[in-house]
Amino acid sequence: MAKAQDIEELRRRYDDLNQKRIRTDANLQNARKRLEELQEQAKKDFGTDDLDKLRAKLTEMKSENERKRSEYQESLDRIECELAEVEQQYAEVQEDEF
Repeated sequence: MAKAQDIEELRRRYDDLNQKRIRTDANLQNARKRLEELQEQAKKDFGTDDLDKLRAKLTEMKSENERKRSEYQESLDRIECELAEVEQQYAEVQEDEF
């Protein structure tokens, strides 16, 4: 059984709990306001604030980015090969001249 507390201890506990409640309510209000701001931003940027649709859009964007990255890598690989061929041809011409 808990030790009996005098009225001053109980008031301090109440005040502490009340302050925590006030802070928690303020944090909740701030979180709700931020959520509304983010939902509006999502609607503006992506046309929806629905989480499932946003997840699908993210997956689509990642796939598109991967496709573009792959194409870019292939282009660079092709350019390197072509450059190596040109360098080889140049080296052969140089050898023939000497």
